[in-house]
Amino acid sequence: MYKSKIGFIIFALITILILGSCNMRKNYQNITPPIAKKIPKELTIHGDTRIDNYYWMNNREDQKVLEYLHAENAYKDGMMKHTEDFQKKLYEEIVGRIKQDDNSVPYKENGYYYYYRYEKGAEYPIYARKKENTEGKEEVLLNVPELAKGYKYYRVTGLTISTNNNILAFAVDTVSRRKYTIYFKDLKTGELLSDNIPNTTGSPVWANDNKTIFYTTKDNTLRAFKVWKHRLGNDISKDEEIFHETDNTFEISVDKTLSGKYILLSSYSTLSGEEKLIDADNPEKPYVVFQKRKKDHEYYIYHHIDKFYILTNYKAKNFRLMQTSVDKPSLENWKEVIPNRDDVLLEDVDVFKNFLVLTERINGISQIRVINLQNKSDHYIKFDEKSFVAYPSGNHEFETETLRFRYSSLTTPFSTYDYNMISKDRELLKIDEIGGDFNSDNYISERVWVTARDGEKIPMSIVYRKGIKKNGNNPLLQYAYGSYGSNVDPYFSSSVLSLLDRGFVYAISHIRGSSTMGRKWYENGKLLKKKNTFTDFIDCSKYLIEHKYTNSNKLFAEGASAGGLLIGAISNMQPDLYKGLLAEVPWVDVVTTMLDESIPLTTGEFDEWGNPKNKEYYDYMLSYSPYDNVEAKNYPAMLVTTGLHDSQVQYYEPTKWVAKLRDMKTDDNLLLLDIDMSSGHGGSSGRFKRYKRTALSFAFMFDLVGIKE
Repeated sequence: MYKSKIGFIIFALITILILGSCNMRKNYQNITPPIAKKIPKELTIHGDTRIDNYYWMNNREDQKVLEYLHAENAYKDGMMKHTEDFQKKLYEEIVGRIKQDDNSVPYKENGYYYYYRYEKGAEYPIYARKKENTEGKEEVLLNVPELAKGYKYYRVTGLTISTNNNILAFAVDTVSRRKYTIYFKDLKTGELLSDNIPNTTGSPVWANDNKTIFYTTKDNTLRAFKVWKHRLGNDISKDEEIFHETDNTFEISVDKTLSGKYILLSSYSTLSGEEKLIDADNPEKPYVVFQKRKKDHEYYIYHHIDKFYILTNYKAKNFRLMQTSVDKPSLENWKEVIPNRDDVLLEDVDVFKNFLVLTERINGISQIRVINLQNKSDHYIKFDEKSFVAYPSGNHEFETETLRFRYSSLTTPFSTYDYNMISKDRELLKIDEIGGDFNSDNYISERVWVTARDGEKIPMSIVYRKGIKKNGNNPLLQYAYGSYGSNVDPYFSSSVLSLLDRGFVYAISHIRGSSTMGRKWYENGKLLKKKNTFTDFIDCSKYLIEHKYTNSNKLFAEGASAGGLLIGAISNMQPDLYKGLLAEVPWVDVVTTMLDESIPLTTGEFDEWGNPKNKEYYDYMLSYSPYDNVEAKNYPAMLVTTGLHDSQVQYYEPTKWVAKLRDMKTDDNLLLLDIDMSSGHGGSSGRFKRYKRTALSFAFMFDLVGIKE
């Protein structure tokens, strides 16, 4: 397919690399960026016509599109050629902090201890188990390094074992489009079974008969829309369709309660949900609807012996916990256990035989609350740091008094604890080992409050190395996301140390659009209030400058996916505030994407962004859409990244954005596009390779502020 053009591409690459071999600061004039051709496309709705000159890029099979992508990569390589040695040093430094022969903390489930481990230098893990105790003989479940040989991208997910412990189900994606094939392995013989199920979400769920698997498949927009039932040994074509989610604003998932009694079929949209139950002991019986869906009603169910607990926003903006008997699931029978609180967001629930564990967000910080169901006492697990993240993780047994949780902060690596919910004793099982000369005492973290332009107080987490002076002369990287109610907590990142150790300050802005300060925080950063997300970030930037953490000639901003939308928006709104921008897999063509229901994610996100077929939403989206608001003016230096197979933000959005910026911007600041031709939204699949892009991003910033090593 590519042979006719390969000579041209190689010539272009060699030419650019040769031109870039000397000091690039003296040779910018000698490397010409690719200029995309313009083919005007009229897009008309509500009597308004937009002209998209780069709409033609929307086809990854088009040879001319591929040529342009290769040219962008070649230009990026040429312009960054002088940093290659530094990038290599940064990459080795970052991966050097990662324990080469690492392993997870084993968790117990159904008589076995499960874990994964990495052999030295391996990109992928080996999944294994030991029977009855952690000192027993290892049984390898999957050797992913062996399976991944010959693939540029390889991702394994959804590992689940039949209740008799004999059959492993797992799912594989080799393209990075989130379309997984489910495989089955006989753990007695080590052989793969012939049952291969393609085009799934990669989350198989076992019934208790050890023969029946439930799974979901995707439509042409990658929406999970059907639930199927498969019996081992049967032809896939004979699988029974259990449920078809016909509302294209909803998706469907399958899960199993911790008690093992029920299989859950969960229909969900941005703001609504509906649960359906299948008896795991009787998978041939039809499902039962727990509570019919209603607009703006979210709920999640947890089985407990003869009752269900329900986490719900019914008449409860910050959610409350309710319960009902197994035989009376409908809403009119629900009874309140934990009420709604204006100052506490109830985020999650873990239900054990004798305990409830609540994950609550108080004043923006996650907290773990334990309730003893026997004596009704409750307490919070205490932590010493003021800013941190803690959450239950790795709990697979219903009858236990031990809670496993993870803890981290900006200065504390991720730590795994076992916590006795009766005695309140905790045992540190593992703290991530950080290579090099890392010492948490060398760093300082802060939590500050920024007054936004409308008076709201925005929390911001900051970390820097001791000895840094707040004299306004430090380079600083500011990060945020700010969409879907998702939170970026103040957790430890070993790669960020490469910034801190070179004098950078790192800041996370907990802006509206997240749920940091509760559900209202989310609602005030979405739909017709989306611009609060962008102005919050800008106000945090101004705070960092005013309080002498940095200055506008050393301030960088970073965001990914919907956070890339944030970066695109601020580049149009206040470009003079930033030295450089990192826009990673950015969603920037908001209006065109939300008008196209044939591509992934669109229909399910009308409650998040609005439906532009409604003129009010169209006008509002158009007022902030980064692609539509590019102007003839100066922009900061930018590094934009994408993946050819991105399933969430299609590669052509950042590509078109860069092409339009090249055509219209009036400055000579660096504008680079890095396209990973073999991966998608999450980047490379291995544990090390992904950091090559991190090294590129860091080198990009270091170069702009004169840091050479």
